[in-house]
Amino acid sequence: MANTTEIRHWFIELHAWWEGQINSTMLCQQFELSRQAASSALKTYREDINPNSLTYDAHSKAYRPSDTMSPRIISGDVAEYLHWVSEHRIPASLSPGFESLKPPERSVSPQVMRAMVQAQREQRRLEVDYVSLTNPNDEGRIIVPHTFVNAGVRWHLRAWCEKSQQYRDFVLSRFRGTPELLDASPNGKDQDTAWNTPLELVFAPDPRLNDAQKAVLMNDYQMNNGTLAVATRAALAQYLIQEMQVSVKVLDGTPEAQQLVLVNKQEVRGWLFGD
Repeated sequence: MANTTEIRHWFIELHAWWEGQINSTMLCQQFELSRQAASSALKTYREDINPNSLTYDAHSKAYRPSDTMSPRIISGDVAEYLHWVSEHRIPASLSPGFESLKPPERSVSPQVMRAMVQAQREQRRLEVDYVSLTNPNDEGRIIVPHTFVNAGVRWHLRAWCEKSQQYRDFVLSRFRGTPELLDASPNGKDQDTAWNTPLELVFAPDPRLNDAQKAVLMNDYQMNNGTLAVATRAALAQYLIQEMQVSVKVLDGTPEAQQLVLVNKQEVRGWLFGD
């Protein structure tokens, strides 16, 4: 992980490059720095890290990117900037307006979570109760957790399940009771075939769209030869397809709503739910 000084320099470059200005006040607000410490960080960036990258604008009392500035720390990818502003609470004076949809958090028991983290770290069996929509009554399970997965609207746990004798996904908010840590297990991440199988999902504009509409989507996703190839794990393929809002079973009656289709469904269908 980057140290505090590196994070400050990253912040300086991020704001200068994307928002066109940076000054000591912004650093003071973001990092709760003294004016002297903020000025020192700016000076180090301007003189040592990226010389001639910033010029001072007396009117706005801020440094602006020079015509020859090139990023040295940030990636220059728009996604990096959008991710940062969506994940951080930024003082209104620092950034233009942004808003992100935040689905309601699902409740996860702290005692369950702590036990899962320990079981995952030590590759141990964990006895815990679990409920589901098909079986809403508490049901004891012995699992061996290996990875917590953010699947967009919810978190789940990838784990070996002794009851089903296979690796499965468990919704974190559906664990109940007081878990009990048991002994070590040989069924860890390395034995999870679906997790360790790389998969490529290939998407393309819905063929029912006209050429102009297809061109819009190809530009949106920066497609190559009319397709978008996304690398993932076999265990995560279904979740990625859902995040892309692509149906693999029934085409939406309106192609403008469907937008994308999965081109290589036959190749990957064995890894999809219900196939």
